[in-house]
Amino acid sequence: MSPYDPSAFPPFAVTVDLVVLTVRRHALCALAVRRGEPPFQGRWALPGGFVRDDEDLSSAAARELIEETGLIAHDPADPDQVNGAHLEQLATYGDPKRDPRMRVVSVAHLALAPDLPAPRPGGDAHSARWAPVEELLNEEGYGREGEQPAPLAFDHAQILADGVERARSKIEYSSLATAFCPPEFTVGELRRVYEAVWAVSLDPRNFHRKVTGTPGFLVPTGGTTTRQGGRPAQLFRAGGATLLNPPMLRPEV
Repeated sequence: MSPYDPSAFPPFAVTVDLVVLTVRRHALCALAVRRGEPPFQGRWALPGGFVRDDEDLSSAAARELIEETGLIAHDPADPDQVNGAHLEQLATYGDPKRDPRMRVVSVAHLALAPDLPAPRPGGDAHSARWAPVEELLNEEGYGREGEQPAPLAFDHAQILADGVERARSKIEYSSLATAFCPPEFTVGELRRVYEAVWAVSLDPRNFHRKVTGTPGFLVPTGGTTTRQGGRPAQLFRAGGATLLNPPMLRPEV
């Protein structure tokens, strides 16, 4: 058997790209960064970067998440962690022409977190902002007021669309919607998460009946709040259920 020769294979790089979603002002928003370097200099893109020699994929994604948002990825092994962001691998993108520099394979990750402060640009990003996903995925491209709209850099529009659909589908059958909420939240706040992610309006009474009647979904904390105005509303935290039975079916629109 002939010895293995690494030079016989074309070199390629691996990156991690992040679809970071949050709910701001009752709208599903994603983190977008303006590229400060070629290729696609000046265009909006998803945050991300190259995987380092000493990193595995999850470590690279967690590092990029901290650099771009200051968020620490939730550690499933630490049940007492209350401020970690949900982070999961989304999909792999390997079109040979997706990056004009060289062959680059991207392993995209999906991150979900409660309403976040204004982002800070990191790495090769010139600026960063939260933008509604409907605007980022506009067929004519995305641009801030006064800018000429342009498609997101690389294949990031496809990655973003895939991440949004993953979030929309998973909150049907899992407790993932609580990742958009603070540690203690009201049923009304959770309903607004579903409405923002699904881009629908939901009947408050039916929603309250469904979520409080689903075993393991919500646990009362014993407290109340008036932060939404009106009468005191009961506070809940996420229960131990990972799969919802019955599921929260997405309305047809």
